[in-house]
Amino acid sequence: MGRGDKRTKKGKIFAGSFGVSRPQKTSKNSAPKAEEKKSTKK
Repeated sequence: MGRGDKRTKKGKIFAGSFGVSRPQKTSKNSAPKAEEKKSTKK
């Protein structure tokens, strides 16, 4: 395990890849969900 191991965080940093052990940064609230339309039944 080390820089050559793609299964570790250090190995993914060395290889320049992303995955389970090194997830990419995702900005919160990047795509706001459409508000649910309320039914106006009388």
